[in-house]
Amino acid sequence: MSAKIRLYVEHPLGAGQSVPLDRDQAHYLFGVMRQAVGGQVSLFNGRDGEWRADIVEAGKRQGLLQCQDQTKPLMLPPDLWLVFAPIKKARTDFIVEKAAEMGAARILPVQTAFTNSDRIRRDRLQAHAVEAAEQCGGTYVPEVAELQKLSRVLDHWPQDRQLMFCDEAEVGAALALTTGGGTGAPWAIVIGPEGGFSESERKRLHALPQSHVVSLGPRILRADTAVVAALTLWQQCHGDWR
Repeated sequence: MSAKIRLYVEHPLGAGQSVPLDRDQAHYLFGVMRQAVGGQVSLFNGRDGEWRADIVEAGKRQGLLQCQDQTKPLMLPPDLWLVFAPIKKARTDFIVEKAAEMGAARILPVQTAFTNSDRIRRDRLQAHAVEAAEQCGGTYVPEVAELQKLSRVLDHWPQDRQLMFCDEAEVGAALALTTGGGTGAPWAIVIGPEGGFSESERKRLHALPQSHVVSLGPRILRADTAVVAALTLWQQCHGDWR
């Protein structure tokens, strides 16, 4: 049975394995959550599944846990990338959190012609992905990549990766997510910024042979809403929700 508190750690996990806590984890576990020696925590590292661990040492700046038994196997998400243009700070945080919760395997922020933000704090966004995985019961944390130009990402687009292009200019059109690539094929979802894609970006995305143009309904959605809608649509058609 899993413990109520879940922590992501970098350390290997296995029966009898000792796991040291860093200062922030110790503060959270013993200062915020008021845990003590003898308490139990669920641990995961994105590789070894989830393990129930006992607290064997507790201090203000450090602690030590010991793994007892595995409570969940490693559950990898579908091979799905989320490619999106960063927006305002809180809403970008929301996008990363929901992508981690909803099963994206990799998160790629991109700079487009109309992107509002020209920089991100990748470490902070990665921490949000970790927190989302801790809270939703996942055993895998998606990587948040450094910000890149959309043109550079498309220059190196893998030939075998299908692309779900959510084109706001096609709102209301009779477009749907078509099947493609077969079960388990690599996919990506591409969401534009609040100002939409430029005409040259739209033409390039339409021209990619892997591209599947999708309408997200009769109304223009905010970028963060569009991410959730697109992830839901893709998961129902091609993901692990079926």
